[in-house]
Amino acid sequence: MERVAYLVRRLLLVIPTFIGITIVCFALTRFLPGGPVEMRLMRMKGLGAAVAEGGGSTAAGRNQITEEYRRQLENQFGFDKPLLRQYWDWLVVNRMGLSIPSYDYPDRTAGQLIRSRIPVSLWFGLASFLLTYLICIPLGIAKALRHRKPFDAFSSVIVFMAYAVPSFALAMVLKMALCGTTEGLFDIFPLGGLASDFDLEPSFWVAVADRAWHMVLPVACYVAGSFAMLTILMKNSLLDQISADYVRTVIAKGASRRRAVWGHAFRNALIPIATGLGPMIGLLFAGSIIIENIFEIPGMGRLSWDALVGRDYAVFLALLSLTASFQLIGNLISDVLYMIIDPRVDFGAKKC
Repeated sequence: MERVAYLVRRLLLVIPTFIGITIVCFALTRFLPGGPVEMRLMRMKGLGAAVAEGGGSTAAGRNQITEEYRRQLENQFGFDKPLLRQYWDWLVVNRMGLSIPSYDYPDRTAGQLIRSRIPVSLWFGLASFLLTYLICIPLGIAKALRHRKPFDAFSSVIVFMAYAVPSFALAMVLKMALCGTTEGLFDIFPLGGLASDFDLEPSFWVAVADRAWHMVLPVACYVAGSFAMLTILMKNSLLDQISADYVRTVIAKGASRRRAVWGHAFRNALIPIATGLGPMIGLLFAGSIIIENIFEIPGMGRLSWDALVGRDYAVFLALLSLTASFQLIGNLISDVLYMIIDPRVDFGAKKC
């Protein structure tokens, strides 16, 4: 019952946390300069200047850019209402802004734009997520079991090199070296995108192979970002458990070292890994702004960048609300995994 009560408390805590995150960001978009109203006025002024250079009349453009026209724009975007009323309309009436038309794409709502980009980021997010855990956990275990041996030293060099190189720098180096952007280097992988241009409709397996070919370099950069941290975390966690008193007690009672490690230490060593598993769920949908821009991937990360640059606050706030929701749900999943792995935890205990 204590566990159920704890999960209910955590679930109820998600609501005020989400409201706090979104209302602060929502208020910032209303008070910071350079919003959609200013962007629309700047575009009209730029259009008027272009007409003037062409010898046309700009009287109509000058007459339109008045204080009255500015108030009409504020009314169109809902900026003339009190802040809390604007937030209520955005959160409830417009379903976290998902039903608001995009400023840059008036014929499409923020929800439609996001739905078209989620599958792309999910492809790369799931591939990098699975590869990261399938590589780092076994590698961390192998390093722990061969601590201070040649394999541990050699693999540590690779791990720390991956940790030292930022993902965006690795992405640019790989693109220059393996995509034929520099004369004399290899031209193995495509410059970017999701698929090649085929003259005819490709077969299923050809399309799958082509998608995998386009995903190699971006996924490698995704994995490199968390490769070192997760590997070292797994190694240190297992080393701590192996050196614990209960493992030595198990060995002293006649159990083999293999049984002590895999039957007792390994499960407890997974606790730090499990607690970090939930927050990564948000990253599966959020994508990477830098990597998606470098490899020209039309995912959630690139959409959020375009929304920020273009002051498309409708899309930006909708992306923020979804990302915050996934992150909070991921934290809740981490607590559930923690309880499954370590049933000894007493969530009903009170601290003095």
